[in-house]
Amino acid sequence: MSEDRVAEVRAQLAALEDPRMREINERHGDDHGANLTRLRALARALKTDHELSGELWATGDTAARLVALLICRPRQYSAEQLDGMLREARAPKVQDWLINYVVKKSPHREQCRREWMADADANVAAGGWALAAMDVADNPHLLDLGGLLERIEAEMKTAPDRLQWQMNTTLATIGIRHPELRPRALAIGERLEVLKDYPTAPNCTSPYAPIWIDEMVRRQSAG
Repeated sequence: MSEDRVAEVRAQLAALEDPRMREINERHGDDHGANLTRLRALARALKTDHELSGELWATGDTAARLVALLICRPRQYSAEQLDGMLREARAPKVQDWLINYVVKKSPHREQCRREWMADADANVAAGGWALAAMDVADNPHLLDLGGLLERIEAEMKTAPDRLQWQMNTTLATIGIRHPELRPRALAIGERLEVLKDYPTAPNCTSPYAPIWIDEMVRRQSAG
C-alpha cells in the first residue's frame, strides 16, 4: 500500500535526523535535519517513482519533499502543477531543488520563467530569476539581456533577500558569460553594492557581483 511506503520513507528520514544539522539548516530557513548526502542515498535506493513522489510531496514535510523531487519524472508535470509546487515550496532548499532538478528539465521551463519573473510574490519571482540565470549561460537567445540589466538596476537593491540573491546571480552570470555586457554589469554591481559585505568563507568567492565576475573571468583566462 502506498500509505505504508510513505510511512516507511518518513521513518527512514526520521532516522537521519540530526539536531545539530537542523539547527544549521534552520538558520537558512530550511526546517529539516537530514544530512543531504544520506538523503540522496535514500532517494537512489527508491529509484524513480512518480506516484510515490507525489505522495511524499503531499505530506508537506521538507525532507520528504526533497526526496520527492529526486524520484519524480519532471516531464510529467504540467505548467500549472509546477506553479502550484513553487508556491508551496517555502523552504529555500525545496525551492532550489524544484528549480534545478524538476523545472529545469521540464518542457514548460520557458513558460514558467516568463510568468514567474512577472509575479508579485517575491518567492515565485525568485524562481523565475533562477531560471533566467541558467538561460543567461545556456539559452541567451531566449532573453533580452539588456532588459534584464535594466530591471536589475532598478529593482535589485530593494528586493527581498531570496529574490535579490537570484537577481544578483543573473547579474554576475551576464558579466561572466557576455564580455560585451561585462562593463555594464560591473558598473551596476559597483553602484548598487548588493552583497558587498556578505560574509564569505576562506577560499570561497564573494557573491558581490564585481568580485565574482572578476574572479571567474580570471579563472577562465588562466584555464
